[in-house]
Amino acid sequence: MSDVLTYVGRPQPRVDGPLKVTGRARYAAEFATEGMAYAAVASSAIARGRIRALHLTAARAAPGVIDVISHERDPDLPDGDTPYLEDMVAVPGSPFRPFCDDRIVYSGQPIALVIADTHEHARDAAALVSAEYDAETPEVDVLAVKDAAYAPPEERPGIPPPPPPRGDAAAAFAAAPVRLEQAYRVAAEHHNPMETMATTVTWEGDGRLTIHTKTQGVNNPKKYLCAVFKLDPEKVRVISPFVGGSFGMALRPQYDLLLATLAALTLKRSVRLVLTRQQMYTMGWRPDTLQTVALSATEDGRLTSIRHDAVQATSRYEDYQEPVVNWSGLLYACPNVTLSYRLAQIDTSTPSDMRAPGAALGLYALEAAMDELAAALKLDPLELRLRNYADHDANDDKPFSSKELKACYRQGAERFGWSRRDPEPRSMRDGRELVGLGMATGCWEAMMQPHSASATLDAEGRLEVACGTADIGTGTYTILAQIGAEALGLPIDRVTTKLGDTTLPMAPVEGGSWGAASAGSAVQAACAALKEKLLGQARSLDAAFGNAGLAHVRFTERGLSLISDPDVSVSYADLARASGDGRIAAEAEFAPDEDFTETYAAYTHSAVFAEVRVDEELGVVRVTRLVSAIAAGRILNPTTARSQILGGAVMGLGMALHEETVWDTTLGRIMNADLGEYHIPTHADSPEIDVIFVDEDDRANPLGVKGLGEIGIVGVPAAIANAVFHATGRRVRSLPITLDTLL
Repeated sequence: MSDVLTYVGRPQPRVDGPLKVTGRARYAAEFATEGMAYAAVASSAIARGRIRALHLTAARAAPGVIDVISHERDPDLPDGDTPYLEDMVAVPGSPFRPFCDDRIVYSGQPIALVIADTHEHARDAAALVSAEYDAETPEVDVLAVKDAAYAPPEERPGIPPPPPPRGDAAAAFAAAPVRLEQAYRVAAEHHNPMETMATTVTWEGDGRLTIHTKTQGVNNPKKYLCAVFKLDPEKVRVISPFVGGSFGMALRPQYDLLLATLAALTLKRSVRLVLTRQQMYTMGWRPDTLQTVALSATEDGRLTSIRHDAVQATSRYEDYQEPVVNWSGLLYACPNVTLSYRLAQIDTSTPSDMRAPGAALGLYALEAAMDELAAALKLDPLELRLRNYADHDANDDKPFSSKELKACYRQGAERFGWSRRDPEPRSMRDGRELVGLGMATGCWEAMMQPHSASATLDAEGRLEVACGTADIGTGTYTILAQIGAEALGLPIDRVTTKLGDTTLPMAPVEGGSWGAASAGSAVQAACAALKEKLLGQARSLDAAFGNAGLAHVRFTERGLSLISDPDVSVSYADLARASGDGRIAAEAEFAPDEDFTETYAAYTHSAVFAEVRVDEELGVVRVTRLVSAIAAGRILNPTTARSQILGGAVMGLGMALHEETVWDTTLGRIMNADLGEYHIPTHADSPEIDVIFVDEDDRANPLGVKGLGEIGIVGVPAAIANAVFHATGRRVRSLPITLDTLL
């Protein structure tokens, strides 16, 4: 019987779980140092205009106040944009620069920073800051400015613009026997992670800074701060071992990072800044989006044209962009496609990436339109999708690296019981509730990024794998430990994963669902390099290993042995001691195979099925069942993978029925900037969610994996909206669907 331990592909509890459930996992605002000061932000009361006078006297005189910083002090910050653009995920335009002048560009913008001896003193003094403004009339409604929308002149790095038209969509639409054109809208949504943005800057006596901050990649804030403050990179360390929810909003450096560091450098002492829940609404939001989808088809349901246009909100100062319409050119086979994407400026902060940016929005509109087309054709919605199944990516004219979407349709429909669906709207009921069944397709790009990792074995046979990437709650600690444990044949409790520290091997921000494929492949490569070193050391200790290659030896929890003669072995302890310093380490880099990515298109796919029940008299919608069938390559850990899909599905439910940021269109101020008025799904709103992982082999990376963070949400809003139509016969084309739209 083999004693080699197998972990990859099997369920494994989170290795960081005990730390989190016992409160021992420390987050950015939980690191303390002796003599630390506390900061609080005073926010603007208008959305657009200038500060005519800033009144700080009362705040300065408040108990415990150490200093107050504002634009009036002419803080030592760069005048131009260039240093602020040292942001790995910066967007075109002029980045927001706190305290650079008296201009107000969005409601809640920081206008002063109060530093005091306690958090409470800082908070109370910040409330005493007041200002007189020369206010201008703000515009926060994207619908009001859609006619002024423009195609962004500069492409956002990493975000492909809409592909050029193929065929003649206008002519095909005009000639088609079946035509559909509708407008759709998705309201703005704000991130509401449990952990608010926070930064703790520890001032070291020799001018060194150790910074604990909420981020999706420690190397990005370090690069940003060194550029803005002209700091020596050797004297700056950024640490972020745990993130209490992020989903995109912590990709970019937010103003808590800059202001806390400014305070620490000004006072030459440690400073902590924690933003309030209300201040979280001054950043991190999925933009309000207007879309028009036009489809035409033959009478038997073959698509002849697709036109998809989108207008998306952005700030006045940056051109934030998402791939909203691109999905309509690749998800279905169609010879005539025209896609367009424009931006409309409003007086808000710049939007940010939020789980599945672009896809969650664009595929809602496309999949709702496909459902409407199916109704017009009197064709089953699933059958319509099968008749227009795409066997290659027509946007880039590439074959898919793998695609098991048909299996997702088949397995999802069977598990859900799609065959029992009566096609007639309002035909299914249970007492006073109308029952609706809907479905939709999901798609997300299987991305990868260059990463480095190290693997170190000590004399006790304990392995440490390390990478500068982040675990934003997806289970990265666990899957990297699994990869390391299996590579060296070790029990997983003898493997430690280190993440989120700029002293570790280089990694970019963690986002776009590329973490497992990228960091995992880097750790696998580092473990392979370590195994080569261990074998080399074994050869020096025992001549029996002299001609052995890796294919001839087995790595177990005890050490190396020859496969042909298991009695010939050497322990890890002996190997580490023989190295001279009691440990053996290796580092490796992973980068995507450019030849492969130029040849193939790699995507995850899903088929989502939803059941809703709608109170016929009150219009209250309950989602009672969701089935999500996912094709995402190899699944490293079914337990953490399922959790990712569950989380995405609940976020999709929120997008469909609950979440909406509401601005006062006169004042430009968010009216529901708290968890009491901004509705997010609770446990009571969350239905039974059944997750199916469809077998899929993929060769895009050495592990054969595709990311899961985003695909869980894509398709869910449309499936729910389509189920609501089936239940009620009323087509609501804006999200969220609220009871007033159904009555």
